[in-house]
Amino acid sequence: MSRKKETYVYGSLKERFQLEWKIYALAFGFILIADWIGQIRIPVGKGMFILFPIFYAIILGVACGPQVLKIVNSKQVKAASKLVVVGICPFIAKLGITAGANINTILESGPVLLLHGFGNLLGPLLAVPVAILLGMKREAIGACHSINREYHMALINNIYGPDSAEARGSLSIYIVGGMVGTIYFGLMASLVGMTGWFHPQALGLASGVGAGIMMASASASLRAIYPAWSETISAMASVGETIAGITGMYITMLIAIPMCDKYYRLIEPVLGRFALKKNDHPEKSA
Repeated sequence: MSRKKETYVYGSLKERFQLEWKIYALAFGFILIADWIGQIRIPVGKGMFILFPIFYAIILGVACGPQVLKIVNSKQVKAASKLVVVGICPFIAKLGITAGANINTILESGPVLLLHGFGNLLGPLLAVPVAILLGMKREAIGACHSINREYHMALINNIYGPDSAEARGSLSIYIVGGMVGTIYFGLMASLVGMTGWFHPQALGLASGVGAGIMMASASASLRAIYPAWSETISAMASVGETIAGITGMYITMLIAIPMCDKYYRLIEPVLGRFALKKNDHPEKSA
């Protein structure tokens, strides 16, 4: 028997607030706590990684969920997931305005900056097979098409719908990225920077991947390794971040998502046979 789909339609704003007030109160409390803690910088060798406020907010949210402290129930959790798109709308509007207002900047930029955003297309080629082997279905498209920040999620929700498997995959990586992405980028930048294989200017540009907190973590690690290049690294990271945010929307919409969708359709019938599946060993009847 199929379960009835919850639509979360309310007769008025007052009715909605009466049912969801705890979500808003907790979110406001998490903001205050996370902002009070601020950034925590942890040295790692010559570099460092940074814990950002979003990390604490996500941890607090998980702790208050129905599997831990049970301050909110499953229905409230599902209602909160619908509000994610609403919460990121201001960021999406800002990105859209920035992209439209800087078309000339993109066209006038050098080939390195124009090609910068295309580096993200390598990720889906590596990630989709792994996701399929781990048992993901169409969630793999949303999870693997990009690093899944705000505008990526908005595109996935617009193309496939907020209740789709693709949207669930995108939201999952958005949350995981907020928790461990900054740590990963800081450590990765430290490891690559200490090899000496790349020029600090190139490393600074590579730090701008379209996610502000990840850029800050990576560039901070690089500045610690190359103090003489600190200003150049910061400048190149900002340029890379700006270009990735502008061109990234078009690359994701026109190339990454369609490519990831077709790639999934192509390899899933083959790799899906070897995927980890739930209930591989069903209980024997008594």
